[in-house]
Amino acid sequence: MASVLSYESLVHAVTGAVGSVTAMTVFFPLDTARLRLQVDEKTTHAVLLEIIKEESLLTPYRGWFPVISSLCCSNFVYFYTFNSLKAVWVKGQRSSTGKDLVVGFVAGVVNVLLTTPLWVVNTRLKLQGAKFRNEDIIPTNYKGTIDAFHQIVRDEGILALWNGTFPSLLLVYNPATQFMFYEGLKWQLLKKRMNLSSLDVFIIGAIAKAVATTVTYPMQTVQSILRFGRHRLNPENRTLESLRNVLALPHQRVKRFGIMGLYKSLEAKLLQTVLTAALMFLVYEKLTAATFTVMGLKSTHKH
Repeated sequence: MASVLSYESLVHAVTGAVGSVTAMTVFFPLDTARLRLQVDEKTTHAVLLEIIKEESLLTPYRGWFPVISSLCCSNFVYFYTFNSLKAVWVKGQRSSTGKDLVVGFVAGVVNVLLTTPLWVVNTRLKLQGAKFRNEDIIPTNYKGTIDAFHQIVRDEGILALWNGTFPSLLLVYNPATQFMFYEGLKWQLLKKRMNLSSLDVFIIGAIAKAVATTVTYPMQTVQSILRFGRHRLNPENRTLESLRNVLALPHQRVKRFGIMGLYKSLEAKLLQTVLTAALMFLVYEKLTAATFTVMGLKSTHKH
């Protein structure tokens, strides 16, 4: 219990949250383009032009606050759980790749169950007002985060706040894989040098995220569509939570766009998520090291 409630776990959680918020703010417009591409049926070129020309220059930052709020909470939960479990299991010894993967997986499950409602709401807000060519999409009119929560619960039931939970649970191996590769690459570099440079951290963070994103991208597309929820894919089941719908969405996408439909807008996702993850790890590592130095403490985690 002392390891779980430790000051060190709190430091990792706070710096991880700050790092993710900083990185997402910098690259937020790329995430807006990526999300629009996954849900609608346009091309990358058409979406980028529409966002800038037909809407407004501030449109790429639509939904920034709810996304940042959700991301802050999500990464706080993930980093706190990850580092607490690692402290309990590893107990000062060097962690192994297998342990990092398992700990990352468990932390991901905890994170999904606690924070999915926040992500459902921010996905709705981020896509509200967008011009879609897909006639199956139902428009929304939310005044803000609280109003979105209220309308979703009132019109679709409280379980709608957990739309996309099933694919999200399948996707917990994304951050788990990311952290596994990150910790592995970090350990390999630390065997050759005493400390990692900012460039080292940025590069290994980018590589780790690129691998994790490419492997899990088809399910991420399904997740985005389910979180959006305002779609007539299955009128008799508005929550879109059944296993049948999770399996049907990829099938429909392949039928309409071909196998590459599963990787629609992957280039936008890679550009956004790789750069964001790399910057997040950089800020996280630097802030963590600086905090421990100022407080005169030393991290007990060995990589």
